[in-house]
Amino acid sequence: MARWIAGLDGCRGAWAGVLIDRDDPERWRAARFATVRDVLDAAEAPDIVGIDVPIGLPARIRDKGRSADNAARALLGAKRTSVFPVPPRAAVYAPDYETAKALSRQNAEPPFAPSLQCWNIVRYIREVDELLRAEPTLRTRVHEVHPEVAFFRLNGDRPLKAGKREAAGRAERRLLLAVAGLPPALVASVPPRGVAADDHLDAMAALLVARDIAEGRAVPLPPDHEYDAEGLPVVIWAPAKGLGQGPDC
Repeated sequence: MARWIAGLDGCRGAWAGVLIDRDDPERWRAARFATVRDVLDAAEAPDIVGIDVPIGLPARIRDKGRSADNAARALLGAKRTSVFPVPPRAAVYAPDYETAKALSRQNAEPPFAPSLQCWNIVRYIREVDELLRAEPTLRTRVHEVHPEVAFFRLNGDRPLKAGKREAAGRAERRLLLAVAGLPPALVASVPPRGVAADDHLDAMAALLVARDIAEGRAVPLPPDHEYDAEGLPVVIWAPAKGLGQGPDC
């Protein structure tokens, strides 16, 4: 019986997705999905989905970010990373950016406003938040990951040399994905129509974290994570450390 897993990354109003059969890694599919629900209801019905989107929204933020975001930044150890602070729940559901900034400042200690980059992905955050709140049984299937954290771990807890939008950076990431065990054909595959090359690679990184979650070796950030008022975990899952994790998914 097939055991499918999936990795998802937001892309241009949709989701870049990669699915693979853990029992037969040569069986895989990459596609652009309109919604997360479409992935969960796909023919493969993945058991575990790693998704690059914040899950777990505290009503009040302390220390300029969720505990998971702070733990991820501490792991990366870089002055500039794409792990930006997620605002409190009220700000995520604000009707516009100005209102979101005001609500975030009101519900954060010390006060802070979400970046425009964060506001631009709020639609993805709301989609997943609404889905997991409406269907609690999906919480065992859908898990928050972060591609930058994943690639850092796959690189032996070392920063990558080039950015993901650079040719050298994409080549570096493909090598890490291949060494970590993804099929060569998948690693070398052309992104589906409407999916950028870097989003395609990020979806593969999310897929590897989903694999490690399924195998019980993924690392939670922070180790003793909390839950928000809706019962959603505030945790970013990272893959097992180091290069050469084995050939099998």
